[in-house]
Amino acid sequence: MRWNWTQEGWPHFIYDDAQLKSLESRFLQSSGEVIGAVRHISDEERNLLRIELLSDEAVKTSEIEGEMLDRLSVQSSLRRQFGLDVNNRPIKPQERGIAEMMVDVYDTWPTTLDHETLFRWRSMLMTGNRHIGTIGGYRIHDDAMQIVSGRLDNPTIHYEAPPSRQMPAEMAAYIEWFNRSAPKGESPLPALIRAGIGHLYFESIHPFEDGNGRLGRALAEKSLAQNIGQPSLIALAYTIEHGRKVYYDQLERHQRTLDITDWLVYFGETILEAQQTTLMRVAFYISKAQFYDRFRGQFNQRQEKAIARIFREGPAGFKGGLSAENYIAITRTSRATATRDLHDLVEKGVLTRSGERRHTRYALCLHFL
Repeated sequence: MRWNWTQEGWPHFIYDDAQLKSLESRFLQSSGEVIGAVRHISDEERNLLRIELLSDEAVKTSEIEGEMLDRLSVQSSLRRQFGLDVNNRPIKPQERGIAEMMVDVYDTWPTTLDHETLFRWRSMLMTGNRHIGTIGGYRIHDDAMQIVSGRLDNPTIHYEAPPSRQMPAEMAAYIEWFNRSAPKGESPLPALIRAGIGHLYFESIHPFEDGNGRLGRALAEKSLAQNIGQPSLIALAYTIEHGRKVYYDQLERHQRTLDITDWLVYFGETILEAQQTTLMRVAFYISKAQFYDRFRGQFNQRQEKAIARIFREGPAGFKGGLSAENYIAITRTSRATATRDLHDLVEKGVLTRSGERRHTRYALCLHFL
């Protein structure tokens, strides 16, 4: 099996940039739409939106690797990182660490990449993890760094990265390439090509014992931010997680070749999809602010609690719609009270109703699509 790093020409990837031109144009256009949408909200609302988007990305980038985090705890930690009011919600080390890394990626997007930045992100990411030998440096173990699945006695090897002894040279070359390909570098690359190569290149080196996927996605975010001149805030991890199998299949396929045109098309289309998700979330958030302005003071405590819970489901809302049973479970009230509350919310234009009897469902009356 010849992995990409064993092939003549590594790490010079081959691709047809003509197939990326239309995607690059759409990326720049959508970037302008995201920037324009965010400018329509106040500074306070922008801060809250930033926390919403960063917390979603923190949770999803961890979920891709099989680590499940509490979104509200991540949000609390992000609020502390940004110096906003916080509650006393307990925060686990992993949630604090990923929040610290996300803020650092956000704050340091214009700076050149160096080893110390990667070590700092990795240390934040591994907060509370006692099973990792080397945290403030690249891997040094003699064992092969393999991506495997299946039975322990008969594993499937999806990829084997360069040996640890090559890490100093490989990462020096990677960092030099990353900075040289930046907009103000010696050999600037278009946004999608640079982010796509940067992510695949980093994942192929696999320089750390753990956390490479999350760090690789953080590098893609930094790369995109540098190309558009500000933090991108796109839902990249969210989008990748929704198509996780395709993501891993594409990685595995293109870690066996230096011809990566198809990878760049896939990754570019994923970024464009992520931008549209961000636009929808920005519109949802603006609609949410307008909703509360319109109905301020018109809800009882039960209704307030239920509506807040619905908003936490995001633009898609409850799967299948909110039912009376959902409302009862959220508010811990009787069926008769739930019926009165829901009828009142429909009458006020807060909720729309569909279906009959046990199939009755409710949805927030929002106009953001």
